[in-house]
Amino acid sequence: MPISTPIPPVGAAAGAPPTPAAPKQTLDSEVFLELLVTQLRNQDPSSPMDTTQMIQQTTQLASMEQLTSLARLTEESFSLQMRSAAAELLGREVSYLDADGATHTGIASAVSYADQVPTVMVGTERVALDAVSGLTATTDA
Repeated sequence: MPISTPIPPVGAAAGAPPTPAAPKQTLDSEVFLELLVTQLRNQDPSSPMDTTQMIQQTTQLASMEQLTSLARLTEESFSLQMRSAAAELLGREVSYLDADGATHTGIASAVSYADQVPTVMVGTERVALDAVSGLTATTDA
């Protein structure tokens, strides 16, 4: 009778223990579903989870996903509004406060979207959009 040797599982390195995944730091839909499955797997068979509770938890998951999506869309919308507002300043005279609190004025000549908050070139200074304190209407002669 031939001696059989055990076959290691597919994807397992010979002799190397599996490395545990780093725990997630945020509660997203994946973590929520894992918690729900764990709860179902470890429930008392003599008194299983009430279907009403399961429906409530599933509804909470759907609400959480919708709120997360809404927050992301709101953030994107705000970013687009800032970009649009910065672009509207081009060629116009703006006032801004420097780090010392002094007011300066100049023509906005360029806009950069490289940072989180758009910056406007006023003369030789890069001014963050949220530091712009005033706008003067220009008159075309």
